[in-house]
Amino acid sequence: MTSGPATSPAATEYTAPPSPAGSGKSSACSPPAPRAPRLDRALKKIARKGGGIVLLDGSVIHTRRRTGTENRKNYSGKNKCHGLLVIALTDDRGRLLWVSAARPGRTSEITACRHDKLTAHLRAAGLGAIADPGFVGLDNSGPDDDPAVITGYKAARNRPLTRGQKLSNKALAAVHAPVEHGFAHLKNWRVLGKVRTDPRWATALVRALLVLTNKEVAR
Repeated sequence: MTSGPATSPAATEYTAPPSPAGSGKSSACSPPAPRAPRLDRALKKIARKGGGIVLLDGSVIHTRRRTGTENRKNYSGKNKCHGLLVIALTDDRGRLLWVSAARPGRTSEITACRHDKLTAHLRAAGLGAIADPGFVGLDNSGPDDDPAVITGYKAARNRPLTRGQKLSNKALAAVHAPVEHGFAHLKNWRVLGKVRTDPRWATALVRALLVLTNKEVAR
């Protein structure tokens, strides 16, 4: 999959957002405003089709390093780079359903999910999400409640994983793998190789590319 020409037929679905007042820039230079699905609508669509689970993951989109204290929040200590964190949901085949707003790279994945009230939306739609062990602690449901987010086990310093827990992690990783493919398709656009636009426009850019990615994959 390539980034494609700027005059792709799918691009006709978007309208450029107005440029900020007094910016002196033409709206033609602004990122397109996509018709990306909202979180609640994306989940309800899966539920109507009879789906029971979605796949959850997060990824950091690299940005150009800038000097100054304002850019320090974009540094991800986990990934050792400057970037913006994006949370995504896919179906069980890896097709992208929804992406969150782009947040500073230092934001943890759990914090981003809680900001979007992800578990509440999942329960409202009657769905569950499968995630990697990095999301352990996101679901605060009681022991008698059905979990909204299913994760693997994390080893502690003085408590290594048992053989059963390792097998469970391996099985969940196989089910969770398609979401990695979804992110790979999204990041295949060269414009996301290292974002050089203003980070405030990154959310509109990523959501526009979500729609274009699904159209390219569906060809």
